[in-house]
Amino acid sequence: MNTPIDDGNTHLRYAEYVLGLLDADTRAEVEREMMASDAVATTVALWQRRLLPLGEEIASSEPPAYVWHRILSQLGLDTPPHAERSGPAPTRTLRLWENLRFWHWLGLGTSVLAAACLVLLLLPSRQPIAPAATYMASAIAQTNGQVGWTATVDVGHARMIVVPAKPQAIAAGRAPELWLIPAGQKPIAVGMIGGGAPTTLILDPALLAKLGPSAALAVSVEPPGGSPTGQPTGPVIATGSIGVSADAANGRPANLPSQPADNVRGSS
Repeated sequence: MNTPIDDGNTHLRYAEYVLGLLDADTRAEVEREMMASDAVATTVALWQRRLLPLGEEIASSEPPAYVWHRILSQLGLDTPPHAERSGPAPTRTLRLWENLRFWHWLGLGTSVLAAACLVLLLLPSRQPIAPAATYMASAIAQTNGQVGWTATVDVGHARMIVVPAKPQAIAAGRAPELWLIPAGQKPIAVGMIGGGAPTTLILDPALLAKLGPSAALAVSVEPPGGSPTGQPTGPVIATGSIGVSADAANGRPANLPSQPADNVRGSS
């Protein structure tokens, strides 16, 4: 134990020094005090005179024989003397964790495994996963080849913004309606769009799931409230494919049909 240095316990600190109870740093500090002060040296000597004779009164005690034999056995030093004279000592079987070669190979294997993991992390994947598209676009071309509307789909917010580019004149009492045409399926009404101002259409999850390169958009001329049948009733004046491509960025999607799709024209 270490006794703090204060007026009441200073002498106890010197007693601890004599008894060997101080740590190395505190013991060195007391020895420096003894060299610098005769009073400290005298105090330590007094404690030595008081305490050291107490140790002489303690009778020595020999440990039982089995203690020493157990120590020798644990250290592998319990070979009988006659065995040394008759031949080499028998080899002691080492436990797995006492075998130096085991730890050597274990450390080597761990290093190799760590290096392999590092290589796998640094190597590029042979089949990179393409990120899901967050935006899709379509240029909806009219029968005369000119783009009538552009549509941009914000997948994250489930909305489509349709902007008129140069649409044809729509007859009085009629309005353009936008349709989504999944591959091999009937047209699905998306909503009424404007001929002179952008229109924002909210897409429900079922319709949003059908968007993609295999689908198309089309515009038909309908009554102001939309088709009464749920299918295009008026002429289809523009069509366009949907996708994310360089062609779409340039204003015309890839494989844009020059004429309206037959499955739109023939639907009712």
